[in-house]
Amino acid sequence: MNARPPIADVHAPKPSREQATDAWKQTVSEGMLTTGKPLFDSVSLQCSALTTKKYSTSFSLGIRLLKKELRAPIHAIYGFVRFADEIVDTFHGYDKNTLLERFKTDTHTALNERISLNPILNSFQWAFWKYDMDLAHVDKFLESMKRDLDQTAYDREGYDDYIVGSAEVVGLMCLSVFVSGDRAQYEALLPHARSLGAAFQKINFLRDLQADWEGLGRTYFPGLNLEDFDQDAKLTIEKEIEADFAHAYQGILRLPRSARLGVYMAYIYYTQLFRKIRRLPHHRVLQERIRIPNRQKAMLLMGSYLRHQFNLL
Repeated sequence: MNARPPIADVHAPKPSREQATDAWKQTVSEGMLTTGKPLFDSVSLQCSALTTKKYSTSFSLGIRLLKKELRAPIHAIYGFVRFADEIVDTFHGYDKNTLLERFKTDTHTALNERISLNPILNSFQWAFWKYDMDLAHVDKFLESMKRDLDQTAYDREGYDDYIVGSAEVVGLMCLSVFVSGDRAQYEALLPHARSLGAAFQKINFLRDLQADWEGLGRTYFPGLNLEDFDQDAKLTIEKEIEADFAHAYQGILRLPRSARLGVYMAYIYYTQLFRKIRRLPHHRVLQERIRIPNRQKAMLLMGSYLRHQFNLL
């Protein structure tokens, strides 16, 4: 497995936690919802949940298997990440540079002011403060999104760095939620969370190889010319993903029980997708986007639940 590039040379300073408002120090209680800020906070969290549901049935299933108190912050993280990704990948015909720069500015403003009239950012700033996330991770993610605006090919160093920013730091944001402030546990699981994020992202790249090239003119794998993509190139990529998964799995087993089933379900979904891709010859990967049917997703969900309940992970 390749050595992980550093996330940031110098961690960006965060505004003082003491400035955080009491309204965001705990999950919004439904019994408090009447009007004003509590109602807006609830609407914001619902927007993040709806975004997750509409954009990803797979992650929605995984989040439903988390303990109830962990779902809202993970929805908040997903909504934030999804909106940034949509700017660079799908908002064609608009000034993407301007939109992304505005999104970055609005994100920093939301984190500093502890409120945003953008419901997705309002949810995210709450999760950021409640679970003591790192601003360096947020900035690293947005930096990778910016690279998607004009960079279409990567060498090994650039590829590894992009994986850190686009996936690994997102895994670390989620890990902050899963360990609920236990810093020692966070540090122990950090390398495994990075590996899991990397494995997920590399599978996405492999699955979307054709779409990224034909639709966006991109290829992420280092030094890869699609005209030279053959079975050997595919096998090299798959071995790297396999190593990431093996390392990540050891961390999943050590997650708090409140988070383990949901993360394990996501792991099982992606390993099943990975197996399906591995069985195909290289030319099929360039011809179609590999998917897991909804019926099979339901079966994976049931199997994951049973293995978790009977301690068979």
